[in-house]
Amino acid sequence: MAHLPSRRRLALTVPLALSLTASLGFLPAAASAAPRAALAADAAPAADGPKLAYVVNTATDHRTVASVKKAIEAAGGSVVATYGKIGVIVVHSANPGFAEEIRAVRGVQSAGATRTAPLTAAGTTDAGAAEVMTEAQAAKTARASAAAPGSEPLEADQWDLRAIGADEAAQINPGSRKVTVAVIDTGVDDTHPDLAPNFSAAQSANCVGGKADTSEGAWRPYTADDYHGTHVAGEIAAARNGIGVAGVAPGVKVSSIKVSDPDNGLFYPENVVCAFVFAADHGVEITNNSYYVDPWLYNCLDDPDQKAIVDAVNRAQLYAQKKGTLHLASAGNSNHDLDADAIVDKTSPNDTTPVTRTIDPHECFDVPTQLPGIVTVSATGVQNLKSYYSSYGRGVVDVAAPGGDRLYQIPDTPSKEGRVLSTMPNNEYGFLQGTSMASPHAAGVAALLKSRYPQATPAQLQALLKAQADNPGCPASYDQNGDGTQDAVCEGGKRVNGFYGHGIVDALDAVTK
Repeated sequence: MAHLPSRRRLALTVPLALSLTASLGFLPAAASAAPRAALAADAAPAADGPKLAYVVNTATDHRTVASVKKAIEAAGGSVVATYGKIGVIVVHSANPGFAEEIRAVRGVQSAGATRTAPLTAAGTTDAGAAEVMTEAQAAKTARASAAAPGSEPLEADQWDLRAIGADEAAQINPGSRKVTVAVIDTGVDDTHPDLAPNFSAAQSANCVGGKADTSEGAWRPYTADDYHGTHVAGEIAAARNGIGVAGVAPGVKVSSIKVSDPDNGLFYPENVVCAFVFAADHGVEITNNSYYVDPWLYNCLDDPDQKAIVDAVNRAQLYAQKKGTLHLASAGNSNHDLDADAIVDKTSPNDTTPVTRTIDPHECFDVPTQLPGIVTVSATGVQNLKSYYSSYGRGVVDVAAPGGDRLYQIPDTPSKEGRVLSTMPNNEYGFLQGTSMASPHAAGVAALLKSRYPQATPAQLQALLKAQADNPGCPASYDQNGDGTQDAVCEGGKRVNGFYGHGIVDALDAVTK
């Protein structure tokens, strides 16, 4: 993760954030190897390997970018997209030695493959498959909702809204239509009646492959099974229109930037780079990132490919921050202590055969979650306890929000569902749990704060989000299954701790205090 030996998150102070910038080679390379001309003098290498995608990170001046692009072609690569403002070039190449060759080019600061599997014609953070709400469940919930005037038909099952005062907040300030939250995800079904009133097509795109496609509907999910982004969007901004459910900020706009690969559902780095830049260039105030960048759960800087991934995505998200965009991201569902001395990763790479490895989370990064300035969100259930699956960590988690807990925290609602109810493709509704669900709740509260304080910078918004959060403090015991062993250890005090960061977000406080 984004830590130094002091075990404090890099985003906390400017000097630490700058140290990450320096470590990734954003400053001119100390030693540039063979210049481009020397490489170009050789014949282009034979394309005798599998075609892979790469990110090549350079200085941002036009001359360097142009020179590196020529060197890419000489090394057997083809440029897919160029983000000159941040010095990131997306490349495809079948040359097995492409990365090594291009790293030796003058002006290249880092370069590496973004996947371990060849290009073909899920890295989200929900825990388990969705359960679509049945007609019988919906009818029962609608009857219960009718007893509360002003409620949406399915709101009785939305324990999560009540947990953070979002139902009351909506009566005071539902959010401004001048604020847009972009859902960087699997696509959003904007035809859903609960999403259509608040959807912003002008700020939506398909970024798969690393280049934005803004054609009509390109931002929608491939199939109904790609429901993740639609569920997330509903949690943020489902309209209070007498249909279905309500979002945390039902008055703001929501957009869709699709980044999931159509073949395996993974979120590759070049797609995410495109998404952050697109959001920034299209006036998006807040992005929600309920995923980790594939194929590595943790990206270690001592590996040149993984370093290039961190470098490229970090450049893109910092570019967006500088243009006024706040990012929120899920902490992950592995119940990992992100401030531990070591973590065993058995899942990476997830696009070929995983290899078990032990990583130091202070030197290896969950991307984009642990990058500087990004708000990291852990998950809670109806009892305001950390959800059993949620990763955590002192100095890593910024805030917590409802993500659901189907095992140990069951609400007294019509469906008795500990998971979160939200919108699904094809006009349906369903239950999901995960830090994927926690992050959009926090994003919704951030949108309410941005609505109230439209001039607030990303750093100021993050400070406001932390200030209004309510911290329950570390629990006396966290033995969820009752076997006598602590399932996770919370470190810290009442103000800031590893389970909740600065606390559980509070929508009502966001619009009143």
